[in-house]
Amino acid sequence: MASLDEKVVWSEAENFPYADGNPYIGPDAVLNGVFARIGEDWNNFKLTNIQLSEMKNGMVLATGRYMGKYKKNNAPLNAQFAHVWSLNDGKASKFQQYADTQQANNVINQ
Repeated sequence: MASLDEKVVWSEAENFPYADGNPYIGPDAVLNGVFARIGEDWNNFKLTNIQLSEMKNGMVLATGRYMGKYKKNNAPLNAQFAHVWSLNDGKASKFQQYADTQQANNVINQ
């Protein structure tokens, strides 16, 4: 959380399970609205095959896959993601998630 700007603007992909709080403003909102919920809902949730691409104007593109098992039904998730980060003074000031929302919702609703 230390790498997030105190006024970070964090947006989950439309229709992703945690998009209901968009945009999350500040590290505490991200921690409680996204990361704590992921910990409550998923076993072994992780990001894999991460590739970083530097863009212009302090932006970074991260692509990879979300992996994990949904706790309520033990259904596996293996979904593509892309994250666009904006950096300011070495801290993330903005985050936009793009993800396979259909797969995530199908896993949750099995």
